[in-house]
Amino acid sequence: MDENMPPNYDRILTVVKLIPAGKVASYGQIADLAGLPRRARLVSKALKSTLEPDIPWHRVLNSQGKVSIPDSDPGHRLQISLLRSDGVVVSGAKVDLNKYNWQPSLNTLLHELSF
Repeated sequence: MDENMPPNYDRILTVVKLIPAGKVASYGQIADLAGLPRRARLVSKALKSTLEPDIPWHRVLNSQGKVSIPDSDPGHRLQISLLRSDGVVVSGAKVDLNKYNWQPSLNTLLHELSF
């Protein structure tokens, strides 16, 4: 991770990197798993600030399972395309969280998230 990045950003990006292909998580869920409850907006800021190509930013959606990038932004279509290439069904910029929401295993929580 970038040494100049705020420490909380590092925690957020560590969690986002764990989301497997075919699954998604909400901004709030990422904040909670990073030990930053009620900091969903910070997750958005961290994702916007990173230049790391291996961060699967496209797997993070709002709490309703919707793409948060405005329709007019090219990133909106890119996020939908990347989700579909992961095998996630996207309908009207929305994902069925009951089917695709990532729930990390106890092993992941204990061994991958050390904060």
